[in-house]
Amino acid sequence: MKKRLVAAGLICTLLLDACTGNVRPAPAQSPVRAVPVIDPAVKAQLAPAGVLRLAVFTGNPLIGSRNDTTGEIAGATVTLGTALAQRAGVPLQVVEYTSIGKLVDAAGANAWDVTVLGVDAARRDRIDYAPAHLSVDLTYLVGPSAKVSTIADADRTGMRIAAARGSVPAILLSRSLQRATFVQTETEASAFDLLKAGRVQAIAQDRSHLTQLAPRLAGSRVLDDRLLAVELAMALPKGRRAALRYVEEFIEQAKASGLVQRAMDAAEAGGVTPAR
Repeated sequence: MKKRLVAAGLICTLLLDACTGNVRPAPAQSPVRAVPVIDPAVKAQLAPAGVLRLAVFTGNPLIGSRNDTTGEIAGATVTLGTALAQRAGVPLQVVEYTSIGKLVDAAGANAWDVTVLGVDAARRDRIDYAPAHLSVDLTYLVGPSAKVSTIADADRTGMRIAAARGSVPAILLSRSLQRATFVQTETEASAFDLLKAGRVQAIAQDRSHLTQLAPRLAGSRVLDDRLLAVELAMALPKGRRAALRYVEEFIEQAKASGLVQRAMDAAEAGGVTPAR
């Protein structure tokens, strides 16, 4: 894990001090072609505080993570945010969230300008999405005592399945489980703690993250089938239409140029594919 964080962290070392919130200029080079002039009205919506405040959820390495040694925040979201800030000609500031629910709750509080989230209709009253850039499978990590082998097997009386508040798995399970009990936690880490303690029999998350967690609990298994294929996209607080169009153009260029794929390769995120 440390090797992945260090490798991804090299991308943003010169850009920010995530622990203190210090803002530094974006680098002179970017994999995405720079646009020399940005409309002032667009810039005012994209970075109303004069910096691009990038909200990074660090509870899932697929999106972002904090290096335990250096305190640095890194990952594919930081890579994309760095390129977006450079393209717009504004400094970058990372705003860390360890709870996806709190990140979503802050969308209307002028606390951040852009982030990466799983696309779900339940959030569209607070969030506007750019075109998706990644596709991931949601599935279960089941504990050693769970006698299930498929998603359908898990929806049975006596099964307790956990997911973090505000996450796409939590939204999905709260609507779909018929016999199993849904347990909502504040963070992904606390859901895994419940699994380790035997207080739930499964947790729901993206396959990439669960594959990394499985070796930390002997006898646990990631199920082969999936709950759903979910798309990840850059997202903005609701109502910033001019900024949204700018981010839409950016992300399409980032996909076409290979930046999205390079960002995932640098973060060593498995089990994901670029969205079309």
